[in-house]
Amino acid sequence: MHSYEVEIKSLLGSKERADEVRAAMKKADTACALTSRNKQLNHYFSDGQLNALEKTVSPHISKEAQKSFHDIAEKAKEFSVRTREKDSEVLLVVKASVGDDTSANGISRIEFEEKIPMSLETLDKMILESGFKYQAKWSREREEYLCRGVNVTLDKNAGYGWLAEFERVVNDKQQLASAEKQVRTLMQELKVEELPQDRLERMFAFYNSHWGEYYGTDRIFVIE
Repeated sequence: MHSYEVEIKSLLGSKERADEVRAAMKKADTACALTSRNKQLNHYFSDGQLNALEKTVSPHISKEAQKSFHDIAEKAKEFSVRTREKDSEVLLVVKASVGDDTSANGISRIEFEEKIPMSLETLDKMILESGFKYQAKWSREREEYLCRGVNVTLDKNAGYGWLAEFERVVNDKQQLASAEKQVRTLMQELKVEELPQDRLERMFAFYNSHWGEYYGTDRIFVIE
């Protein structure tokens, strides 16, 4: 079964602003608590084809995951492929656009995420051998919260600084509209502004062109 996500980003920038959002979440939901804290490496890929990647990774994933991946490979017009090392876990992540959103940064997307029993370097090599190229490498420290049914992450990203992501995942495409409404209502109460898609795309493009200067560092850039 596919999962669909609604994800809206807000650029916080400073540590002080991140502190304000933590306090606002606790005020909005007294049960809100930190559920996870981890360090991540995210490697983005471009220029390849999903059907070629499907043949490469299928022997390493479950039958159910194989079916899900095949469905996305058949239907996706725009997609993004990334690998993720989350503490000791290695994952393959594919996100395909829903409607007019972009697959890399859109608000509504269909998502495939599967643990792969190998190192990040080995998984990367498999993807590269399937015809993809590195687009960029990202590093971040992530805090995960659950606030009023919405998954909220506070990320300290190389290049971007502090970024908040508000996410709801549903199993039915018809639930996307109500999920987005729930996310936006919480953001309004927390007084956080959505990072406009056009600015996010400019930031994403700049990082992709300069990622070697930021990956694994605390350096930050500002793109309006």
